[in-house]
Amino acid sequence: MKEEECKHLLESLKACPIDNTFKIIGKKFTVHILRNMTKLGQTRFNQFLDSVEGINPKTLSARLREMEKNGIIEKRIYAGTPVKIEYAITKKGLALNPVLESMAAFSMQYCSKDIFKDGKPRLLKEIYSKPSEAA
Repeated sequence: MKEEECKHLLESLKACPIDNTFKIIGKKFTVHILRNMTKLGQTRFNQFLDSVEGINPKTLSARLREMEKNGIIEKRIYAGTPVKIEYAITKKGLALNPVLESMAAFSMQYCSKDIFKDGKPRLLKEIYSKPSEAA
């Protein structure tokens, strides 16, 4: 990109796109909830509460509301006794999957000593492969 084109692009920005994305997913536990929805198929409040280490019910409620407000997830309420509430990831939320995968790939490659017991780097597909792909 030429310097003049770059200047024009920067002048057209209202905000930094990276900063804006961070405002949407950067709060504590948001990416953990997204990870659990996309990788583990979790949809229920108690599933998140049990699997996201260190989260409490008040914080989980706040994050789910924020994610819903931002259009990342949607809340589905099913009538019955008791009322059943599930959360579903939206198309907009699914579009964040490559971002999360890039974050994971970075850590697995460059911070492997911090995340793996043997300290050896791994590829994303080695960790998040589907059962049929692992064979």
